[in-house]
Amino acid sequence: MKRREFVTLLGAAAAAWPLSARAQPARKIPRIGVLWHAGSAEEEGSNFKALVKGFTDLGYIEGRMIILEHRFPNEVPDRFRSMAAELVSSGVDVLIAVGANAAPYAKNATTTIPVVFVLVSDPIGSGLVKSLARPEGNVTGISNYAADLIGKRLELFKEIVPGLSRVALLVNSNAQISSVYIDVFKAATANLGLFGGTYPWRSPDELVPAFDAMKQGVQALITCPDGAAFTYRNLISRLAIESRLPLSTWSRETLRAGALMSYGADGDAICQRAAVYVDKILKGTKPGELPVEQPTKFEFLINLKTVKAVGLDVPPMLLTRADEVIE
Repeated sequence: MKRREFVTLLGAAAAAWPLSARAQPARKIPRIGVLWHAGSAEEEGSNFKALVKGFTDLGYIEGRMIILEHRFPNEVPDRFRSMAAELVSSGVDVLIAVGANAAPYAKNATTTIPVVFVLVSDPIGSGLVKSLARPEGNVTGISNYAADLIGKRLELFKEIVPGLSRVALLVNSNAQISSVYIDVFKAATANLGLFGGTYPWRSPDELVPAFDAMKQGVQALITCPDGAAFTYRNLISRLAIESRLPLSTWSRETLRAGALMSYGADGDAICQRAAVYVDKILKGTKPGELPVEQPTKFEFLINLKTVKAVGLDVPPMLLTRADEVIE
């Protein structure tokens, strides 16, 4: 057969193929809703960058292979509720909830769309899952296991603050698991022979009065790991330094803002890990079959600038135990 005849026959055969066989449908790009707790990506700090990086590291190209739709409620309950509902009604394929304040709103917004939470201290106590090993339902995620670390922070304070006897817990009363933190704090202070006082707050306007009340003998301060404390970390850290109160936190970002020390899980690594869960769900794994992960490594960080600002010295042996010392 001559080449010209072959090409003609091939073109005729192609023309005879059904249009549906030749036109491949465009592949749907997965849409992932992300319900944060602060008011902007900038306020979320390195956690925002880490979450996005998690998808990049898995080979996802933003806009071509995956679409991330971020919402920033700024710690306003009505905005948590409306933004979660908006993401669900828009038909996202997976909903990520960042923090203990955002997670319940994501869970309550849907029973069918998979929900992946991160940075939640007590997933069972807060009603997100029934079991860590088998969450069941449409919710799973990664805990930062922060409530049980309050005792460790107090132990570290005893090594830094001479004659420590009175410590304070700054607790956001709006947080659904604030009672868990208070109970753990009371048990830890009693176990260590310390007097502990709780100082509740609901809005940034209530922070200055809370710090004024601490001037009556409080020697050190611990913040609860919740979204509001993270959002207002700069204000809380500044008030602590002005009051010459050593502040212990769970967050690297709060340490950078001026806390004296931090002990807790690596929040950036946890946010980055969310992408792995989403990837498994997009590939067919049911969220209820993905165990809730808990961190196995914790960071001890010290801010030497703040140590000097509040008039303390850190024992050399304690400095050697720190994972990182910020000058």
